[in-house]
Amino acid sequence: MLNGKVAIVTGGTRGIGLEIVRTFLKNGASVALFGSKEESVTESINKLKEESENYQVIGFYPNLASEDEVKETFAKIASEFGHIDILVNNAGMSSSTKIEDYTVEEYDKIADLNMKGVFICSKEIVSYLKETKGNIINISSMVSIYGQPAGCVYPMSKFAVNGLTKSLSRELAPVGVRVNAVAPGITKTDMVASLPDEMIKPLIATIPLGRIGEPKDIANACLFLASDMASYVTGEIMQVDGGARA
Repeated sequence: MLNGKVAIVTGGTRGIGLEIVRTFLKNGASVALFGSKEESVTESINKLKEESENYQVIGFYPNLASEDEVKETFAKIASEFGHIDILVNNAGMSSSTKIEDYTVEEYDKIADLNMKGVFICSKEIVSYLKETKGNIINISSMVSIYGQPAGCVYPMSKFAVNGLTKSLSRELAPVGVRVNAVAPGITKTDMVASLPDEMIKPLIATIPLGRIGEPKDIANACLFLASDMASYVTGEIMQVDGGARA
């Protein structure tokens, strides 16, 4: 579905991000994955190469809140692969801090990655996507739709991602660039997998499809949105949550 396409996936070294990278590679894309540090990037690339030595995958670890680092890294990717077609803004961090306990430092840390990083990457990728009529996929969250009982800066950041998605989809449509978001529900990441059954079972009971999502479920939604099958889809916040709603 992505033969000949070049994709960038931020936060691509584990969990949902790594599964998006893997799914894109399996569907013919060349992928540049981003991580927070060199060791995790190298480890992830080695793991993927063990799965298939034919995968065209490279890795970087820029500070996503630094415009200069992002710009320089995008230029390297374009030089390596010749063009860029897809950006998946997946990197992010969650929070469960109560409002009274938040520090400005914690707010800044979350905002820099979840909002500023998404903004900078989107800003710097546009010139490449105009050339290829490419697309941006932002990873949002179900809590961007209805909030969460603590850690308010995380849903706040995802509300911002939704707003950016909607606005950029309108701004960039005239130049042929699509912008969408995927809002995962409860998904079996390392953190969720480590939770005890007494916490997991009540969560599953709220999901009409009767199970927690797998990273593959999110990756498949991204594959559709990245592909030409979604050529008439833009400005969408796709909820992938098993039917769970507020």
